[in-house]
Amino acid sequence: MATLLSLHAPRPNPHHLIRASSSSSPTTTTTTTTTSTTTQDSPQSLEERFGRKGVKFTESGGVPTVELSVRNGSSVSLRIPDGLVTSYKPKVYWKEDGFEEVLHTIPSGLDSGCPLKGGLSLVLNDVSKDGSLWQASQWTVKDSESDSIDAVQVELSCSNGDGSLEITYVISLYLLCMATAVIVKNKGNDTVKLTSAMLSHLKFKSRRGAAIQGLRGCSYCSHPPLSSAFGILSPAEAMEQEPPGWPFFNNNGNEEKEGSWIVEDNLYTILRGKLSRVYTAPPMDRMKRIYNTPPSKFETIDQ
Repeated sequence: MATLLSLHAPRPNPHHLIRASSSSSPTTTTTTTTTSTTTQDSPQSLEERFGRKGVKFTESGGVPTVELSVRNGSSVSLRIPDGLVTSYKPKVYWKEDGFEEVLHTIPSGLDSGCPLKGGLSLVLNDVSKDGSLWQASQWTVKDSESDSIDAVQVELSCSNGDGSLEITYVISLYLLCMATAVIVKNKGNDTVKLTSAMLSHLKFKSRRGAAIQGLRGCSYCSHPPLSSAFGILSPAEAMEQEPPGWPFFNNNGNEEKEGSWIVEDNLYTILRGKLSRVYTAPPMDRMKRIYNTPPSKFETIDQ
């Protein structure tokens, strides 16, 4: 689960970009959701304008999709209108064909409004006004870039109803990993308050023994995920206590309570059936791997 922290976007100076981080906010009362309709270009038109080596625009299930791929065969599949990453297959050494699907997706109900749940999705809400909620959606392609065939990138954009809030969502694929970035530009006169997170649904062959390495020494606390149409579990379901009887899955032997911070002492963070946490800044070695190996254009966007 992504790190959550308070985020306020004041009215910027001209050409000043504000980077959006994941955030948490107090529980709100009944809200109404504001959406707008955006016309999508055809895959053929997108291919002509933004197609690059390693960046291919197609259609899947009637939805415009972009496929990213790099020299070693690693690939990412992204649905353009809703910004949902449905597939990430990095090159691995333990399989004969060399690739492993990392993301978990499932079909959703016909009445849910979206055909898939899971994957990797951005949740970004403007909660500045009481009783009114705007959600970043209806994405369109803004640009694409290819750094030879070692790194590729696509930019999606959307804006709120009056155009005062402009969001850029950047998805990058490297030889050894993928990365995302979110840029928020406030063009209005008022300060805005955002809540955001990256919801990642990871796929494992077996629940038993699944673990994450690299979080040792980080503080964490239990925290519900933000509500999303792509979430497989609702925030309430994600926070339900697991039944007792599996001490192997209890990290540190401490009982987790929402809002109570604990330090991760284990080299491997064992994953249970339901686990929803906020971790503090990642270890330095993870930061170096993510932030010091960008494609050429990501460096320009991020400044």
